[in-house]
Amino acid sequence: MRIIGVNIPDNKRIDIALTYVYGIGPTLSQKILQTTKIAPEKRAKDLDAAEINLITEVVTKKYKVEGELRQIIKQNINTLKDLQSYRGARHARNLPVRGQRTRTNSRTVRGNVRKTAGSGKRKVSLK
Repeated sequence: MRIIGVNIPDNKRIDIALTYVYGIGPTLSQKILQTTKIAPEKRAKDLDAAEINLITEVVTKKYKVEGELRQIIKQNINTLKDLQSYRGARHARNLPVRGQRTRTNSRTVRGNVRKTAGSGKRKVSLK
């Protein structure tokens, strides 16, 4: 089943399955189901075409999700870079933006880069 161009898992509850769409979390999923009056306990495979259309209609009219949201976030980051703000400079260098320490523990942002040389001794290869 596809909603807004995203494959939704069939055997999960619809409130959980909606969170597979980028930009929809658990709270927004609950809100969407309340406005469409669909029971959150219902499985995604049990929805009929009318309910699916209702969900897609509500999401596309009220919320920015998927490609549109990614584009907005990218524009915001590029604005920070153009302004040469501190946060923009951190984004440009691929360093943590929100004040985390970088002497250790910044592997996730930097991509697991290890720049230390080790002990300095070369290993002698046996012939």
